[in-house]
Amino acid sequence: MPKILVGDPIAENGLAILRQVGEVEERIGLSEAELVAIAPEYDAIMVRSGTKITKPVLEAASKLQIVGRAGVGVDNIDVPAATAAGVVVVNSPAGNTVAVAELALGMMLSLVRKLIPAHNSVAAGEWKRSKFLGSELYGKTLGIVGVGRIGVEVTKRAQSFGMTVLGYDPFLSSNRAAQLGIEAVSLEEIWKRSDFITLHTPLTPQTRHMVNAEILAQMKPTAILLNCARGGIIDETALYEALKNGVIGGAGLDVFEVEPPKESPLATLSNVILTPHLGASTEEAQVEVALDVARQIVDVLQGRPPQSAVNLPPLPPETREFIAPFLKLMEQLGRIQAQIAAGRVEKIELVYSGELAQNDTRALTRMFLKGLLQGQVDNVSYVNAPSLAEARGVEIIETKRGAIGDYSNLVATSSTRNDNGHIRTRQVDGTIFNGREPHIVSIQDLRVDIVPEGTMLLIPNHDRPGMIGHVGTILGKHSVNIAGMQVGRKAVGQRAVMIINLEEPVSKEVIAELDAVPDLFGARLIDLR
Repeated sequence: MPKILVGDPIAENGLAILRQVGEVEERIGLSEAELVAIAPEYDAIMVRSGTKITKPVLEAASKLQIVGRAGVGVDNIDVPAATAAGVVVVNSPAGNTVAVAELALGMMLSLVRKLIPAHNSVAAGEWKRSKFLGSELYGKTLGIVGVGRIGVEVTKRAQSFGMTVLGYDPFLSSNRAAQLGIEAVSLEEIWKRSDFITLHTPLTPQTRHMVNAEILAQMKPTAILLNCARGGIIDETALYEALKNGVIGGAGLDVFEVEPPKESPLATLSNVILTPHLGASTEEAQVEVALDVARQIVDVLQGRPPQSAVNLPPLPPETREFIAPFLKLMEQLGRIQAQIAAGRVEKIELVYSGELAQNDTRALTRMFLKGLLQGQVDNVSYVNAPSLAEARGVEIIETKRGAIGDYSNLVATSSTRNDNGHIRTRQVDGTIFNGREPHIVSIQDLRVDIVPEGTMLLIPNHDRPGMIGHVGTILGKHSVNIAGMQVGRKAVGQRAVMIINLEEPVSKEVIAELDAVPDLFGARLIDLR
């Protein structure tokens, strides 16, 4: 019978499921040295956030098949080390969905009805009803940034209050938006039209300080801003100034750039609600994540795939050697497609050709979708990427065919986007050189040869004299060092594309200046770090 180590307090409902399939030992608060000493005994380990599953622990755990994290984040687990050891790591990204959605609605109600200051007034012996005149949710407009699991649950609850819901998500298709009964809009419209704005997006380099002084100034003076997602999405200094000076009406924060937030000036304001990262802190959520992860542990121990693996399970031996080099290529192709154009992704087409087409390519498609969604969708993994794409209404089309052109194996990828009613298609193709080196070999049907790594500027243009000089002058003026450059074109004077390798990302001002040059069309920064 398998042995299962439980390293943190877990809801009894979850433990009961584990006991049906294995010998469960609860050993709370073990040090790394203690874990290393006993790790060889166990087939599975289940933890919350307290116990650290480090590389030495994983290297010592010779029988270990799975580590389960009863919660969302896996910061306490060395995922790369687990992957190297062939150990599946799972979490419960959906277990706290309802809890977080309800917290966001609770903050909205509390702010508009001024419940906290009203309570404090009554507790102080006052009875000043006129001082706490509030407003209703009915008839108001809610803007949701990030229409994933939590965003969808917020939508349902807001609609029951009679609210109009606007949604922004780079992977929210028009069909999916219609199914949810929301209006899919741009971020600019969210900021300008919403009475309430709630953030449900991951923290990435692209979303850090997404809400800054400039964005706050675009909001209604009565707008209420909520963040129950990740600290750092809002510039808290800018938020404090906006609230203090009446730029917006109020805010509710459950997460902060630094937790706990020491001596935050936000705590001095009366139009703010601050809570200590309570999003998942309900009895029901704790039970749900325990049940979810316990079931996944049972699945793995009994030879079934888990639902929410955060790392890449080992490939079948018969395909591992051939497929493995393409996994990194596919993830990088997905990341490039995520950044190559604006608008909501509605359709993805993947064409596998050559010997590659004779193999099981499902792992490759999953890796592409993981790269595509990464940084745009919270808690995306190799296992859940297809379901996350499907939930957003993204159509996935796979085709297999014989060898094409000069390449014995080629992956052609195409994304179709809806950019405020304008339908745009972007094509990026890749292959493997020397049996292991990923290369991008075509962009918009223009031949190139790019190693997909680091930071790049991708600049579509007309092939005219002076184009390279214009770009070089602008980058030089801004002290941008060019590490490498190449141009793809079909014929003189026609469509072309410049790809410039950079040592670090350029600013939005540089992009805007490039876009102002005639015959340069929509420079895009591609960050693959």
